[in-house]
Amino acid sequence: MALNDIIMAQVSMTVRMDSQLKKLFDSLCSEFGMSANTAMNIFARAVVQRRKIPFEITADKEYTILDPMSAFQAMREKADAGETPELSLEEINEEIGKARSDR
Repeated sequence: MALNDIIMAQVSMTVRMDSQLKKLFDSLCSEFGMSANTAMNIFARAVVQRRKIPFEITADKEYTILDPMSAFQAMREKADAGETPELSLEEINEEIGKARSDR
């Protein structure tokens, strides 16, 4: 099934997140000139098209959630330099499982 076949009727989706994270996300999206809704649609399309999470999931100690622009810029620089690993969905889930068990 192609992405163009999926795009038909619009539906609503609810996402729960921390209120501070939502505020920071909305602010950053605004700086990019888009709404949070548009950003979520871009993310969903990229996942469907690539059949994977379209970015590296890491926990850099030098950046925090309080500095989202710096974290985003660092992630973009790594992606532009081709430093993003190609992981399968199974590998991503395995990494998430490991991280959860290490808590």
